[in-house]
Amino acid sequence: MEAVNRLFGNINDWVAGLLSGFLADWAVDAAKATVAVVAALLFLILVVMSLTYLDRRVIARMQDRWGPNRVGKWGLMQPFADVIKLMLKEDIRPRTADPVVFFLAPIITLVPALLAYAVIPFGDGMAIANLDIGLLFLLAVGAIPTIGIVVAGWGSGNKFSVLGGMRAAAQMVSFEVPLVLALVGPVLIVGSLSMVDMVEAQSVLPLALLQPVAFLIYLIAGMAEVNRSPFDIPEAESELVAGFHTEYSGMRFALFFLAEYLNAFAVAAIAATVFLGGWQGPILPPYIWFVLKAYGLFLVMVWLRATLPRLRVDQLMGFCWKLLVPVALANVVLTSIGIALYQAVTG
Repeated sequence: MEAVNRLFGNINDWVAGLLSGFLADWAVDAAKATVAVVAALLFLILVVMSLTYLDRRVIARMQDRWGPNRVGKWGLMQPFADVIKLMLKEDIRPRTADPVVFFLAPIITLVPALLAYAVIPFGDGMAIANLDIGLLFLLAVGAIPTIGIVVAGWGSGNKFSVLGGMRAAAQMVSFEVPLVLALVGPVLIVGSLSMVDMVEAQSVLPLALLQPVAFLIYLIAGMAEVNRSPFDIPEAESELVAGFHTEYSGMRFALFFLAEYLNAFAVAAIAATVFLGGWQGPILPPYIWFVLKAYGLFLVMVWLRATLPRLRVDQLMGFCWKLLVPVALANVVLTSIGIALYQAVTG
């Protein structure tokens, strides 16, 4: 890890030395920031491509489907073919759609998905920003895509899109409540909202062992937040064609597609950080441990997608408000009592 940090430090020093001769200090800093952002975006695009490949291959194996693989050996080139197809596909806007709203909706959905990765630590010293309120920042930016989805449905001028947007708004706003409550327990135990502090506090014992109920509630609510099966009601093909993004094609659809998988991986990455110790682990480099844990949790989402049928709207909302919210509240109360008793005993 030290070697990796030293390598990137040397590269930054080399770039700064190269540009400082003919650019002002602020321009050098801007250039370095631009290079970092571009590198992060390329990395996240590769992550999304790998997630789509795993999503298809794992579900195919679970359903005993084996081929044919027409795009590369084992279908490895299919994600690259998807990128090329989406880039070249015609971008169509319906006449009844609001042009400004129709254009802004994918951007409003994608940008928060990218911002979430600014505070997620991929390893020791590998966080873009170690904010003292990192977890609060994640919850704040995680609420913004709801606006983009509602705007996409409303601005499309399609009744199916409007219904999908309304469903998404009701679902995402509802499941934010148990999701936030599930994270209160770990925050009470650690005493910090910093994602790095969360990881460092689990050097001996992961919080999933101390907060198993909160861990389970977070995973369920997180899957509902990002519309993963069996909670993909806003995109119910059998009822709403494709839900809020029915009228989107080409690069606009690609932005929704990218945001969906970025959000799904962010849910897994946050769970790995808060409940499974993040980069903590023996022998392997820290960032390898983080990637293994995050991808492992994503595979759990894939497993549930291949196993469970889609819920009805009434079942979904009842499950949230009648079960998850009361259990999450009880977990917060019991955690608070446990912490108070521990402090009273230890003095």
